[in-house]
Amino acid sequence: MTTYPSTIAAAIDHELVIKKSRFITHVAPVASPEDADAVIAAVKKRAWDARHNCSAQVTGDLGDRARSSDDGEPSGTAGIPMLEVLRRRELTDVVAVVTRYFGGIKLGAGGLVRAYSSAVSEALNLATLVDRHVLAEVTISVNHADAGRFDNLLRDWVRGHGVQGIGAVLGDPVYGATARFEVWAPPAAVVGLSAEIAAASGGAVEAVLTGVERLVGVPRPPIRG
Repeated sequence: MTTYPSTIAAAIDHELVIKKSRFITHVAPVASPEDADAVIAAVKKRAWDARHNCSAQVTGDLGDRARSSDDGEPSGTAGIPMLEVLRRRELTDVVAVVTRYFGGIKLGAGGLVRAYSSAVSEALNLATLVDRHVLAEVTISVNHADAGRFDNLLRDWVRGHGVQGIGAVLGDPVYGATARFEVWAPPAAVVGLSAEIAAASGGAVEAVLTGVERLVGVPRPPIRG
């Protein structure tokens, strides 16, 4: 089974100060290299007075496209270390931009590598991760009078079910002649969902496996301790 890299749910900003230099990190989810380039351009426009706006991006379902830029820092001291953090975190469809305001104290090559790596790593520590899996589409159509009951049933099922750590996602309902619900679930969980729907309806309602699959992002629950 193919394992897909994760991404992040929303943009994060974080500032790190090292020897009077300010490293302001902006990490954001993106859908393409063009989106990533647009984020980088927006940061550069906003931080026009900064000495450096270094960047790294990884895109593609399998994280197979990557770019980085040192933006005037010594070669290999900013963009590549930032990119390596994204790779180690097994992320894709994400861009990181680190804006540096020089504080007057040189950090040296090793210091720069550590600073840019830490800046991205600390920002990602604040992000909500979104795991991505291939999920199967299941549809359930019910009478409008039963819509509320099945909506609650499906919401409870989505919250409580998954296979091997893979969650399920409830799509937006569509109200026409009937109320049509859409669930994206791990293929191995579909049999259980079908049985639960049949039991709740006395066999009158069927969960239909449409044969459509897609890569779906499922936010990773926070670690509670």
